[in-house]
Amino acid sequence: MSRKTTVFENGMIWFGAAVGLAEILSGTYLAPLGFSKGLLSIIIGHLIGCVLLFLAGYIGGKTRSSAMETVTFSFGKKGGYFFALLNVLQLVGWTAIMIYDGSLAANGVFHIGSGIWAVVIGGLILVWILIGIQSLGKLNVVAMSALFILTIILSVQVFGGGSSPAAASDAMTFGAAIELNVAMPLSWVPLISDYTREAEKPAAATFCSTVVYGLVSCWMYVIGMGAAIFAGTSDIAEIMLKAGLGILGLLIVVFATVTTTFLDAYSAGVSSELFSEKLNGKWIAVAATVIGTLAAVLYPMDNITGFLYLIGSVFAPMIAVQIADFFILKVRHDDRMISIENLIIWLAGFLLYRYLMGFDFIIGSTLLDIAVTMALCVAVGLVRKAFNGSRQKSENAA
Repeated sequence: MSRKTTVFENGMIWFGAAVGLAEILSGTYLAPLGFSKGLLSIIIGHLIGCVLLFLAGYIGGKTRSSAMETVTFSFGKKGGYFFALLNVLQLVGWTAIMIYDGSLAANGVFHIGSGIWAVVIGGLILVWILIGIQSLGKLNVVAMSALFILTIILSVQVFGGGSSPAAASDAMTFGAAIELNVAMPLSWVPLISDYTREAEKPAAATFCSTVVYGLVSCWMYVIGMGAAIFAGTSDIAEIMLKAGLGILGLLIVVFATVTTTFLDAYSAGVSSELFSEKLNGKWIAVAATVIGTLAAVLYPMDNITGFLYLIGSVFAPMIAVQIADFFILKVRHDDRMISIENLIIWLAGFLLYRYLMGFDFIIGSTLLDIAVTMALCVAVGLVRKAFNGSRQKSENAA
């Protein structure tokens, strides 16, 4: 029987998830809004995304189920396969993107070739995976403490330079900025339960994980936005070189990439176990890391906004259906092979999200899509319940 993780350990895991180059780079895209509006979009977007993250983690922690096992509660056993496959694909994609971004930034600080840095970072992620989530306790505390100190130094360098802020422009709308902020915590929704299911106190661990992730992710976005506004560049390596961080900047890049990407690769392994009990999640995680490393060496992956919006369109309606079933209707469908009606509701939510992206809503597309999808799921659930009740009465009367 594996050891249960403490609330503190869960917090450390999600601190590491939030300290990432993807968050910093995403923050740079908000610079056209100016600092005040950009900061407001960060706060609102993360509040929306983190509420969804908490609810997803709570379901897994309460039922002691992995993230993809909780999906079967709403979509049936084989219905869960569909989302598990999508999740593995997005996690391998994230692994590649994070290693790619980390290798470029590391090479900008210490020039030995981005391909070599990709292999180095991929190798360190493999070490994290082979050590295992239950055995990372003290090592994770040391790594997170170092990252905490280094990111404070980076923050001081970014905001302590005294440069004049760049003028705001119309290059990004407020609604699009909120959506970009929602997308990052939403991308973690399909895997948070892989960690909260192992917690001694699931509810407390989920709350701690969500709050820590939300606050630190906001911090990373602010660093990226501030760097782009005050330093006039979105190139992380250039920012660190201008700040004179040198080897400290290199450590920030490498450790931030390793601690974040480890979670992606590890959860790719956990999600794959849904397909067969014979699959070993640890070795699937190793394979995901190797594939991600090769992709980072071979393919350019410079703009991730389209990828983030695709994740939102897939997983926002998925978690909407789960929330409606678990918290409102209080039903489970994992005794069925597939829940056709919920898959149809998900598809409607997916198409609605893609449609809403064509409009500039001040609160973004996700919140509207979640609300409509949940309402549709509850309505169908109540109709199904009423139909089953009347059928049962008819059978009893007969």
